Amino acid sequence: MIGLASAVAALGAGELVACATGAGTAPVIAVGSAAIDLTPTPLKEYAVRTFGTHDKPVLLGGIYLTMALLAALAGLLAVRRPLAGPAVFGAFGGLGAWAALSRPGAAAAADCVPSLVAGLVGSATVLVLARLWHRRPLAASGQLPGSVSLPEATEVTGRRTVLTATAATLTAGALAGIGGRVLTDRRYDVSAARDAVRLPAPPEQLPPLPAAVHPNVPGLSPFTTPNADFYRVDTALTLPRIDPRDWTLRIHGLVDRPQLLTFDDLLREPLEELDHTLSCVSNEVGGPYVGTTRWLGAALPALLRRAGVRSGADQLVGRSQDGMTIGTPLESVLDGRRALLAVAMNGEALPLAHGFPCRSVVPGFYGYTSATKWLVDLEVTTFAAFDPYWVRRGWDRTGTVRTASRIEVPAPFAKVPAGDVDVAGTAWATHRGIAAVEVRVDGGPWRQAELAADAGPDLWRQWSYLWTGATPGTHRIEVRATDATGAVQPERRAAPFPAGATGWHSTVVIVT
Repeated sequence: MIGLASAVAALGAGELVACATGAGTAPVIAVGSAAIDLTPTPLKEYAVRTFGTHDKPVLLGGIYLTMALLAALAGLLAVRRPLAGPAVFGAFGGLGAWAALSRPGAAAAADCVPSLVAGLVGSATVLVLARLWHRRPLAASGQLPGSVSLPEATEVTGRRTVLTATAATLTAGALAGIGGRVLTDRRYDVSAARDAVRLPAPPEQLPPLPAAVHPNVPGLSPFTTPNADFYRVDTALTLPRIDPRDWTLRIHGLVDRPQLLTFDDLLREPLEELDHTLSCVSNEVGGPYVGTTRWLGAALPALLRRAGVRSGADQLVGRSQDGMTIGTPLESVLDGRRALLAVAMNGEALPLAHGFPCRSVVPGFYGYTSATKWLVDLEVTTFAAFDPYWVRRGWDRTGTVRTASRIEVPAPFAKVPAGDVDVAGTAWATHRGIAAVEVRVDGGPWRQAELAADAGPDLWRQWSYLWTGATPGTHRIEVRATDATGAVQPERRAAPFPAGATGWHSTVVIVT
């Protein structure tokens, strides 16, 4: 308990100091962020596959559990060897300081202060509580050879003193931690600034999507994904919070005229709308990490041409406020597709979790090579000169979206009545489009599914199929898609690493 109380005091002190240096510098967050960067790619993929969007809470829970075990060990050591306990906390403080300084964009000494303070507070607290433990009176029951007998009440009073001091430390540390987190959230809160953003209307507004893009099948995903349901896969343990009044975007590198844009400058650009389906390379076959939204933003190609791209440049590297780097083939940004610096999705300013105040969107690529959230820097460079974050970890350099399709209705292992059964789902091959979807049951012949209206090659396409004469028993349904180039989705299953998953999605249903 002495060790655990000291750990809570240490973390509370670190959270309080992080009010001045930023939420990302709090000791556990700093260590967790470094752990994400150091985690081997197969383990990262396992975490996303197993825990999905809960991977970050699982990581933080593991760090807290590990720290609790080390703190308990530190307490046990401290009451036997007084300097051993503080050494454990000093090591954790040093680890946190190193982790904070290892992050891209770390502000040198300032970012490591919360961890150093936490280490000092933990060391001092465990030392004081351990000495208090040693000084408590003990009855002469063999615990201290040669000691004189003391009244039992004195022994109980000594124990109460230690317990009271430990409980008070736990309480004070917990209050400091909670208070520090609340103060940090309030200090760096940008929700009011986001709410104050007034989005200009684009010169040419896109018409509403026709109702025919979405088959009337209960249980099928909506064609446009609500912002609250849009998937989020990134490495940020704490959301970067950028006040748009302070935000700037630097465009530099192999350009003739480097640019520096404020958020107001960006809003003064002729804004464009783009309906686009974005997907994550970590998506398994039939997985949930894909969504469609209407983006609003400035034309990225126009901004790059204004900067004057030099001959020989072939990569555009986006950097986020938290240091993430994402590289996109430059020729694809400039080939006529509608790449944007997006400031809004589905008619409202970008949510914090999706990149407020600005992110990039380039159709045809997975997010890891096209969609830099919390964007603050664009560098025109070459693939030979720089490897972005995910490329350094072995992922494919290009990140072109593979053709995918999934069955959403019926749900896996659903029980459906015999007779006619509605089967429906979604398929996508971003920037190529979907030309056909086929369904088969129990390995039988492929049947053409009915495609909903085509809203464009940058969007997914929903489909439906009426399975007639379904008989009682367990059945397997499979789906495959053909993109607009005529390429059929391959049957062979491949894991997401290193270039995106492939394979036919299937589901098992029980006909009653």
